[in-house]
This record gives sequence, C-alpha cells and structure tokens, in this order.
Amino acid sequence: MDPSMEHLLARKKSSRSSSRTRSSSASSQTPSDQKPREEKSAPYRDPRYETLLNTKGVFLDTCDLDIAVESKNIPETLLQGNQTVPESTIFGEHQFEYACRNLQGRNEARIIQDISRLLVPSAETFAMLGSKHLEKVIESVNEGWNNCIPLTGTRPQPDYSVGFRREAFSNEQLDKLSPFIGNWLSGDLSFFMATYYMYFPFLSCEVKCGAAALDVADRQNAHSMAVAVRAIVELFRLVKREGELQRQILSFSVSHDHRMVRIYGYYPVIDGKDTKYYRHPIYTFDFTTLNGKEKWTAYHFTKNVYDNWMPSHFKKICSAVDQLPSHLDFGVDPLAETGLSQELESLSTAASSDIPLNPAEQQVATPDSSLCGVGAAKRPKKDVCGIASDCSRSVTVNHCASCLNQINAHPASFNIFASRPLR
Repeated sequence: MDPSMEHLLARKKSSRSSSRTRSSSASSQTPSDQKPREEKSAPYRDPRYETLLNTKGVFLDTCDLDIAVESKNIPETLLQGNQTVPESTIFGEHQFEYACRNLQGRNEARIIQDISRLLVPSAETFAMLGSKHLEKVIESVNEGWNNCIPLTGTRPQPDYSVGFRREAFSNEQLDKLSPFIGNWLSGDLSFFMATYYMYFPFLSCEVKCGAAALDVADRQNAHSMAVAVRAIVELFRLVKREGELQRQILSFSVSHDHRMVRIYGYYPVIDGKDTKYYRHPIYTFDFTTLNGKEKWTAYHFTKNVYDNWMPSHFKKICSAVDQLPSHLDFGVDPLAETGLSQELESLSTAASSDIPLNPAEQQVATPDSSLCGVGAAKRPKKDVCGIASDCSRSVTVNHCASCLNQINAHPASFNIFASRPLR
C-alpha cells in the first residue's frame, strides 16, 4: 500500500473516550448526536476560535489569489437561477411582514421552526416530491458528525447539512472506499464521512438569534465545510488529481437569524502536501427589507445548488472513487488464505451485540486517535495467532480485527506466525 494513503485509513474511536461513555450515568448522559444547542455552540462563541481554526489551516477569509476562474461564475449563477417557490407560506404577500415581526426576540428553535426551511429548503423533501436526482442525497438535522475526523477537538454539529447517502454509490465504489470508511456501524472515524449515513457533505446551515451571534454561526459553518472540502481534497490526492481542485468552490454554507442571511463558498489552496481552506463571501443580505424583495433569494440559491451544482459535483467525486485501486495491498496475507476469514465473520456477528447503536453511547475522538484500540476481552478467548511486537503481546480472536487494522497501517512493525491450527 502506498504510504501516502495510510493517514487516510479509517480510525477507531479512542478506548479512553469509549470508557468514559460507559461509565456515565444514564441520568447525566446527553445523546452525542444531539448536544443541547447552547452546549454545541459554546466553543465557537470565543473569538479566539478563529485563531484556532487558522492553526489548522482554515481561514474565514479569501486567499490573495481568490477563487479559480472556473468558479467565478458559480455564485452569480446560483443566486440568479429562478426556482418555483412554495405557495401558502408565511412568506406570502399578506403574511410576510407579520411573520417577521412575530420572530423578534424569539429563540433559535422558533426561528428554525418558522422560517429555516423557507430559506434553506429540504433536499429530501424535494426528492420525495419527485426530484429523482436528489434521491442520492441525505440530510441531517442537529446531528453530531460522529464519524468524521474533526479539525479541532470540537466535532461539527450543524443545524442542517446535506451530503450523499451510502446508496448513491455502487457496490464496487463502496468496496474501494471501505478501507477509508472502516466499520461505520461501530463508529470508526473517517475523512470521507460526517455521520454514519452521510458521505462527502457539501452544504451546512446554522441558525442564530441576533446579528452578533451570526459570527458564531459562521465559525461553526467554517469548521463543518472545511471538513467537507478536506474530504474531497484527500480523495483526489489519493488518485493524484488534487490539482484539479485548486481554488475551486467545493462546499457552501448559510448562516441566518430572523432577518439576516450570510452565504459562503469554501475552497482549497493546495501547495504540495499542504492544504489550506478559505471562505468566499457569496452574498449577505437582510431579507426583511424592501417589502421582502429578497425573501426567496436563499431559497433560490439552495435549490440551484441541489439542481445545478450538486450533480456535477457528485460525478466528480465518483470519477475519483472509480480510480481508487480495487484491492489495496496492506502487506499481509488475504484473510481467506490465512484461515481467519470465517472466524472474523463469526466474530463480527457475535460482536454486533456490543456495537453502540444508541447515539448516546457514542463519543467523538480527536484526530490523533489510535488506529486501533485493543482492550480486555469480555468473551472467552481463543488463541489463533501470535504477533511479535515491542511488547510481545499475544492476540486472541476477539482482538484480531483490531490488530489487523494496526498491521494494515504499519506492516513493517510486525512479524506474523501461526500459533496453532484453527479448529
């Protein structure tokens, strides 16, 4: 396997964070995919968070060279393309002014309830209403991106986000992605996933109360969409096509409150192995002025992202996935040849009862999490092989899956030998 791919392999959650989850009492646990709104926003309220993002290569500003020529027309095209808007809503001619007054001083939950989907419409709803091209996308609402590798210690949790569902990819494409996705059911962390069901996100929305709070929303969106852009860059780097992405807009965000909307695009600046992520301002406006002249602007923009930008973006992703090698060489014998395949299949079935399917049992791990975590076995052990490493650990069948991940990542560090035949 190309050493340049190793850092992109899926990562196990740290055993330390898992043990913290198990030790938490039921009364004090908060589902990790739905942190309270105040809690999830807390780190971003500090203006120094922008400096932290800077240290990770994320800048809430444009680069000196600005976006590439190929992306110059994208913002204007997405803003000006007309779309059919829904009827009988509070954005109607006779209801709009009252609706805006009614939201003065209300909290974020009320703003989301009343107007968020009129500014950033639901992709899945369009799919259910007949937009076949949107059947490949999936959305999340206030769900933690528990399967992503965050850029900071805070995992993203957008109020609304859109990416691609697993079913959008063919079985062959999923096989090629599998080393980088890992065991998504058990919460492996990946550069290419947001939640366990969302691949390659491309749109996020954050909702706040008051103009000052929109700066907080912008920081949240910047983190989320930098993670999204990084996924595309790392995918294309795997097939040595990252140059195609230079300063190209690869994701979008919308920040809004009860009257203001800020729309941004995000793009990478690639210099060899180093990548920085920048933000391009697309449009900022007050949709309540001029009798609501621009009340549907964000709606048009978002729908145009779905209809006119997303399909070509997805084709670009698929073209890179198709170029990934079908069978990566990890430097160890195939499972079928070692006699472990059936044992590991049985192990996977038996271990499924231990998989934390309840989001409350999941915890996010920082990007430097170990590639595998070997803990104490809970079921009777059955020795099947031995691995000589620095600490000369013996390995049981309960640990084989985790250890194989470690071998895959660092094959030169291990000597593999048979302990005794399998029965």
